[in-house]
Amino acid sequence: MESPGTAPGSDPLITGAFIAIVRANPNTPNIKRRGGADKGNPAAVFQVHPETEDDMADHDETWSEWQDLVNMTPAALKKWLDTDESKSVGAGEGESVGHQSGRHILRIKDKKKADLTEDDWSHMAKVVGYIKRHTAQGGPKSDKEHSAWRYSLMNWGHDPLK
Repeated sequence: MESPGTAPGSDPLITGAFIAIVRANPNTPNIKRRGGADKGNPAAVFQVHPETEDDMADHDETWSEWQDLVNMTPAALKKWLDTDESKSVGAGEGESVGHQSGRHILRIKDKKKADLTEDDWSHMAKVVGYIKRHTAQGGPKSDKEHSAWRYSLMNWGHDPLK
């Protein structure tokens, strides 16, 4: 005989994963309706926003550094990514990590700040870190213009000669 509340033939112990969705800070709404949906629309699109002031501060810092360091316009980056030089550098089989990053940068630059996802924010922080590390190296002593160092940085949206 099963314990009370246990379905016939089932194990009385919960063995599968389950989650509870709770707001980290009940005083701060972190889920907002967007996309013109109204309260009666079950197909409404929701976007999760930073839950804490620390998250918002991190986003503000990332945004500021992103604006300073990603110095290529979308048109210039798109044109660059189509070149053989762009495809000649980077790590990874097939399309390089940097080239993939450049395509993600274009998608980010096509959005409004309020529409950025956590994946976008994470990628922006990764881009900022990459650009800072590689510009700190200073590049080659000669012919920086045609160097793999510059080409790689340009795949990440930063032209060090600007």
